[in-house]
Amino acid sequence: MSEARLPVAFAGGRSQKRPQPTRLSFDPALFARPVAEISGVARQTARRLASLGLVTVADLIAHYPRRYEDYRDRKRITELKVGEEATVRGTVRSVVSERTMRKRVAVVRAAVSDDTGTIEACWYNQLYLGKLLVEGMILSLRGSYRPQRGRATFVVKSHEILDEESDLVHTEGFVPVYPASEQVSARLLRTVLHGVLPLSRRLPDPLPARLRVSERLPSKADAVTAVHQPRSPDEAREARARLVLEELLLMQVGLLLHRARERRRAKAPALAQQAALRERFVSGLPFALTQEQLEALAEIDADLGHSDPMRRLLQGDVGSGKTVVAFAALLRAVGEGRQGAIMAPTETLAEQHAQTAAERIGTLATAELLTARLSTSQRRAALQRIATGEAQIVIGTHALLQGDVAFHDLAVVVVDEQHRFGVSARDRLARKAGASRKAPHMLYMTATPIPRTLALTVYGDLDVSTIAAGPQGRSPVVTRLVDESRRADGYEFVRKQLDRGRQVYVVCPAIEESESIQAATAVAEAERLAGGEFRDYRVAVLHGQLKPARREQTMAAFKAGDVRVLVATTLVEVGIDVPNATVMMVEGADRFGLAQLHQLRGRVGRGEARSYCLLFSQAEGPSAQARLAALLETTDGFALADRDLELRGEGQLFGSRQAGAVDLKLARLARDREALLRARTLAAALLQDDPRLAKPVNRPLAGAVEAAFGGELAWLLKA
Repeated sequence: MSEARLPVAFAGGRSQKRPQPTRLSFDPALFARPVAEISGVARQTARRLASLGLVTVADLIAHYPRRYEDYRDRKRITELKVGEEATVRGTVRSVVSERTMRKRVAVVRAAVSDDTGTIEACWYNQLYLGKLLVEGMILSLRGSYRPQRGRATFVVKSHEILDEESDLVHTEGFVPVYPASEQVSARLLRTVLHGVLPLSRRLPDPLPARLRVSERLPSKADAVTAVHQPRSPDEAREARARLVLEELLLMQVGLLLHRARERRRAKAPALAQQAALRERFVSGLPFALTQEQLEALAEIDADLGHSDPMRRLLQGDVGSGKTVVAFAALLRAVGEGRQGAIMAPTETLAEQHAQTAAERIGTLATAELLTARLSTSQRRAALQRIATGEAQIVIGTHALLQGDVAFHDLAVVVVDEQHRFGVSARDRLARKAGASRKAPHMLYMTATPIPRTLALTVYGDLDVSTIAAGPQGRSPVVTRLVDESRRADGYEFVRKQLDRGRQVYVVCPAIEESESIQAATAVAEAERLAGGEFRDYRVAVLHGQLKPARREQTMAAFKAGDVRVLVATTLVEVGIDVPNATVMMVEGADRFGLAQLHQLRGRVGRGEARSYCLLFSQAEGPSAQARLAALLETTDGFALADRDLELRGEGQLFGSRQAGAVDLKLARLARDREALLRARTLAAALLQDDPRLAKPVNRPLAGAVEAAFGGELAWLLKA
């Protein structure tokens, strides 16, 4: 026998009078009940709601409006003006259904009157209303008063059938507009949510009472009710502000707890300063470190001097010099007879780091490259050198995570392009340090600039160092959008660069289907260019489907200048440094994300010659046009990161970190920066007073944090 359906009715609507708060007991099972068990929700409706991710009562209540329609302008019939939109109430006097002769459009017409006059209301393509509407029925109508067939007609946008006890959900007051879909209309969501909203009175408040008082916040129940059914714009803003702060506070508390746990569970070696070794490293560089590099290095040095494991994110724009800072940190471990490791997401990038180590470190440390392309005997020998400590700096890909890789004394780990690794992969490398109570210092690097608000949210458990400026003397890359009608001019410009001895990247459009399709696209484009526009120059192709040896051979030929035009997939996005390459051509630029386009642009401009990025695009949509326009306006990766956040929103914030289920339902980082900073301050104060939220007043908050972060971080409060 199936369980009884929840006794929540949907007839009627919203009262203009807010119900008095009532203390009701919280029943978690009630909010976990499927939508299909709610009285008035048919199974088909439940399936449609599930397509939008609305499966339980809790899902529904947390499905907040994205905006409101202001329908406070209810008028009497004689007050209506032709051409304006308004709401009227009236009684049905007669109903007629018909189809127009010309277009065979179904029309329902009703004479509706109030105590001032009568109008003709009409509905298009809703023939069923001809049977539903009857004489004497009271309606609330929202629509436009328009001249039709020689007389004014009220064209109905939405309507409600009223009785003496009815409220108004769709046509009067502030009407919420919810994120909807083709299967689930905003009207259906308003109807269903209106029915379940009384249950929000039972919601527990995770915020401690003292915090609510000090921040002048309404209760959770009042805020949820008001955000769905505001009586005024001010009430809607106040409710949203309360819920946004709660979302961000839960996230910040969870992230700070995670950082505290990581620092508690193991100790790292406190590394002494190696002044002589550092001086030899810096003096051997062919350039002077920038002020921002020195500042980042000072922050890292301070971390390495403590036994609390460093957990720091080093972010820097393309070509800003993060790798040099990372190697300086690794040398701190070498100076004390310990080991350092750097893990990169691709063999190409790992090989680039190995080459940099050979050029920049030289005789200061012994570096070892460990990738999947080593032969069995080469791998065996490399593992032996790593295990004995002969290999002082180990550079590799995911191969570093394999079970047979054992370090002698791992003290510092650098994870490059860290967003390409999940939390579990990074933790597995950290555990290579040895004993269970021993941890290495961890430095995460990213060349994708992160807005401060996003860094505090996604990487709130890490300290952040930033290198925004690039090396001195490097000219900004000139970026141009090439319309399809000017493609021939674009090719002519590139040929002039090639005639001067320069080299060119051609990146094929991003295709989501599969890596093999992208490879085929690159191969076809390379063949076309080799026989067409660039037939006088050697053209090669690079993609992820090539065997490692062939990829290495192709890149070596390009670096040596033997290959003049390299046609590639986004494999060249990171880890390739060819100073003589001065042109980056991006086909189908509208298919790439803003951050990815900026990364591709950063592959050129690495030498003394002026460099160019040509974006070929047929973009028509406003989103793609805005993205490309932003790229033309600035070469500042951090400004672009802020712009990208505004354009695309947050998405699944923790998706790339694989750290749990925390995603923002209401908060928007582009507009809620102040709330995020306030949440960070409040979270730090709460945990300083009660590090594990063990006090009775904080237990609801602890439960909410555990529920928000899901399985991976559920142990935070129990550690």
